[in-house]
This record gives sequence, structure tokens and C-alpha cells, in this order.
Amino acid sequence: MTYTRAQIAQMVDHTLLTPQATMDQVRTLVEEAKEWGTASVCISPSMLPLPDDIDLGDVKLCVVNGFPSGAVRPEIKAAEAKLSVAQGADEVDTVVNLRHVVEGDFDAVQAELTMIREAIPDAVLKVIIEAAALTDEQIVGACRAAAAASADFVKTSTGYHKAGGASVHAVRLMRETVGSSMGVKAAGGIHSAEEALAMVEAGANRLGLSGTKKVLDGLR
Repeated sequence: MTYTRAQIAQMVDHTLLTPQATMDQVRTLVEEAKEWGTASVCISPSMLPLPDDIDLGDVKLCVVNGFPSGAVRPEIKAAEAKLSVAQGADEVDTVVNLRHVVEGDFDAVQAELTMIREAIPDAVLKVIIEAAALTDEQIVGACRAAAAASADFVKTSTGYHKAGGASVHAVRLMRETVGSSMGVKAAGGIHSAEEALAMVEAGANRLGLSGTKKVLDGLR
């Protein structure tokens, strides 16, 4: 299938998560997102609430949660997510506790995600599983736990794990696991239009990009 620049833009979470990011950079991020027609901007929760002079227009506001390690107590993740939504976030990308995934304790994964889901019942919840650090069996288990917790998306990566970011294989496996009932977000290491299209063809319907302009410029 052929995708236009506009169609891919509508799948993009235009992302700025560097620790040294400034509010002026967030202003630029929002203006770019509005110009290019991306689905959302994705920022750190410490940036909230946004100043009154930042007008999101139709762009959704996404924040990360328990980022980037995921090794945060579930009560803290749930409280952070709840505060982020209270301060304007429409979507929350939470990082699973990878220890539970690696140990095969998917009941613990589901319990944590359920706690976060209950804290933000009306927001879009995306679950970051760090697929590059996992076996196929662990990817499947994490995705099933996210589905059981009523998450809206599973997401490949934070982009900060040394194991790497998104891969076509992981995206395809995630899509096969969740079927059409959930979204799949590919993020981490997507630097070109070709890479973005490969993720979409594999089953991703959302893309986390920090180099959004370069990717979109490679499309018509």
C-alpha cells in the first residue's frame, strides 16, 4: 500500500523527551505538529501544565510515564499518570516494569497496568514494553498483559534502552498478538521514511518520532 506524507503524519507522535528540553522547544514542537498535521506531541510530564500561550489546536498532548526505566513503584506511576491527565494530557505512554516481564510474572505486569488504567480511565494508555530487550515469548506475554489491562496501544520502545529501538519483527509480532483490538506504536531508531513505512507495513498505526521532519520529507 502507498502512503502519503499526510497519512503518515497523522500517525506520528512528534516527540521531545531530552532531559534538557526547554519550554521554548516545546512551543516549536507544537507549532511543527500543527503545521505537519501529526497526531500528537509527546513530552515529559514535568512540562505540564503547558503555559496558556501554547495552543495545541487539534494536536493531542501525550506524556511519558515512569520513563525511561519503568522501574518505579506502580502507585507512583498511577499517581503521575493521573496528575498528567489532570494537567492536560490526552495520552499517556507508560513503561512496564521489565523485571516482571523478564521473570515471566505477567500477573504483576497486568496488575500494575490495571492500576494505571484505573487512574486514567478516559485517557489513551500506551504501554512501552522495550521489545528489543525481550524474547519473542516475553513480547507476547507483555502484550497480552497490556490487553488484559485494557490498554489502548502497545509500544515497542522508549528509544533510551541500550538494546535498541523498534524493529519490523517486533512490530509484526506485537500486531499478531493483539490483533485489531489495540493499536501498535513503533518508536525508537526510526530515522527515515523507508523505516517508518516498514513499521506501518508490519502493523504499526502510530509512530514515535523525534526526527519527524526528515521522515516526512522523504514522502510525497
